[in-house]
Amino acid sequence: MYHVPSFNESDTTILRNLVRDHPLATIINHDADGGLNANHIPLIWCDDGSEHGVLRGHIARANPLCNDHANGSDVLAIFQGVSGYISPSWYATKVETHKVVPTYNYTALHAHGRLMIKDDTDWLLTLLNDLTDKHELSLKTPWSVSDAPTEYIQQMMKVIIGIEISIHSLQGKWKVSQNQPQRNQSSVLKNLTEIGQNDMANLVNQRMKPTDKGT
Repeated sequence: MYHVPSFNESDTTILRNLVRDHPLATIINHDADGGLNANHIPLIWCDDGSEHGVLRGHIARANPLCNDHANGSDVLAIFQGVSGYISPSWYATKVETHKVVPTYNYTALHAHGRLMIKDDTDWLLTLLNDLTDKHELSLKTPWSVSDAPTEYIQQMMKVIIGIEISIHSLQGKWKVSQNQPQRNQSSVLKNLTEIGQNDMANLVNQRMKPTDKGT
């Protein structure tokens, strides 16, 4: 990922929150022929005592990602967070110089690690419970794995397999108008709020100096 120091985000709590709120990862690896392969898999971030922890999920057994070539290989998991278009007409400096262009704000995380296949029934069942509980937590009537017949769950588990990515490096990028003059940040914040892009507005607001923050 192209690195711009002012856009760098290394706070582990912030990065974990991105994975929590946007769990669908794009996992990129090399296939047996040396080509690139991409899979879109929801993952959860777990502590295992290592420096960066691990990412866990499951895939279909028919997915080439679980073959012998991929097992133990290096992969890249990409998480895309809040994003949004920024119009040049929102910049306060537009009326003064007209030297403004469109851009796109976004938050993203690249997690590099080693992929391991987890072909263990107890491990997989624990993962399924963790994933389900996480995504059902905010629902009025949460569903749980135990709500389904045991035989049915066992049957479904036969066609999936667990994956775990041991993270060895993280790179977070928060491009939220930090490169703009303070008055442009304020005007961007105002316009984002007016069109209801509150998540991006909050991110822009968080990166502004306290004296320039909006309400």
